[in-house]
Amino acid sequence: MNKFDIIWIGTGQATGSVIPKLNAAGKSIAIVEGDRVGGSCVNFGCTPTKTIVASARAAHMARRGPDFGVETGEFSINFETVRDRMNNIRNNGSSGMSGWLRGMENVTFYDGYAAFESDHTVRINDEVIYGETIVIHTGTRSRTFPFEGLDSVDWIDNRGLLDLEELPEKLLIIGGSYIGMEFGQAYRRFGSEVTIIEGGPQLMGREDADIAAAAEAILEQEGIQVIKGAIVKKLAQDAPKDIEVFYEQDGEVKSVKGTDLLIAVGRLPNSDKLNLEAAGVETNQRGYISVNETMQTNVPHIFAVGDVNGEGAFTHTSVNDGEIFYDFYTGSGDRKLSDRNMIYAMFIDPPLGRIGMSEKEARASDKNVLMATRPMSRISRAKEKDETDGLIKILVDADTEEFLGVTILGIGGDEIINVFAPFMMTKASYKLFRKTVLTHPTVAELLPWILDDLKPLE
Repeated sequence: MNKFDIIWIGTGQATGSVIPKLNAAGKSIAIVEGDRVGGSCVNFGCTPTKTIVASARAAHMARRGPDFGVETGEFSINFETVRDRMNNIRNNGSSGMSGWLRGMENVTFYDGYAAFESDHTVRINDEVIYGETIVIHTGTRSRTFPFEGLDSVDWIDNRGLLDLEELPEKLLIIGGSYIGMEFGQAYRRFGSEVTIIEGGPQLMGREDADIAAAAEAILEQEGIQVIKGAIVKKLAQDAPKDIEVFYEQDGEVKSVKGTDLLIAVGRLPNSDKLNLEAAGVETNQRGYISVNETMQTNVPHIFAVGDVNGEGAFTHTSVNDGEIFYDFYTGSGDRKLSDRNMIYAMFIDPPLGRIGMSEKEARASDKNVLMATRPMSRISRAKEKDETDGLIKILVDADTEEFLGVTILGIGGDEIINVFAPFMMTKASYKLFRKTVLTHPTVAELLPWILDDLKPLE
């Protein structure tokens, strides 16, 4: 039986930041991967989707050329080129990472899926290996519901949508959150008719109602049909490219037809096939592996990092999980889970960036909250770019003077939100931020001035 200092199961984005340091320290490492190297981000998430979003924005701006005095004339979408560009970038990312990891001196790479035999041993195919420490980094996969008729319909998830060789004529999307909205807007800009069907009362259920309404308006003004409060009752397909979704809305059963159906109703952790029971590793009711402040499971030498632990659903949180594990494992630092301010972006156009609390979370707390908002239409740089959709919302604790949360839906929101991350780590007063001088002319320069409008929540 081969024995290793560390068995690393799955090759999500924490792999690239942690494995090189462990390798340099002379640790013997077994890396196990049964799918494409790089995890969801490189292969089915961030890399390919943001590549597609970039192509879709190019199409959008070409249509808007006359708004800026640029007469572009007729143009068309070459979907094959869009796909080739996306595939080249993601395939190069995956193959490059694979070659890099396999070439490391102290790494043995196992192609296959892992299952625990005991708390120290793992089976891959016909081989069992031993690890003093084991790190689970297996991520998540698309979730679905047992809709009536599901098995008789040619539905796809985000992974399947990326593999389509032809642009959907009429794309139906069940689920009005990140995946559904990003893909919906992109494919609409490519020329598809798009309908988003959401069961809740608003899109983007975790966001404030005014933010969700602004995002919905952005999609609708581009020609996307949004159906909210719609509970899917049945799926049907009479012929290829003839799919019908039946849903109940306000007590009435209705339906909508399309050529393609994307189901984007959340994610499931890839923990169910690891045979965790053999190792004694505990999960919560949703199947996520439970961890403590340092990414330890209830079995001290087994750790879980990334989406599979349910403590974050983003590449950057996965990477941070890996850093927390590394600090604890090597004794070289003191990072821990509770230090992290949740920060993320949604890459519709214009994008959403958020850190910390939302307004509804702040209202549910016992804090003395101050809030200020400003529409992007009142920001000069946004007007100069003719990108005035969205708004900025800032929340402050009146007692501690710390920032509680910031939401930016608007041009540059995905980048600008990062301004607040280091500042919030310092726990410094917002009054210090107010004194900061930022570059003109930018969207970000108005952030300190918005603080002059802080008022108690009503």
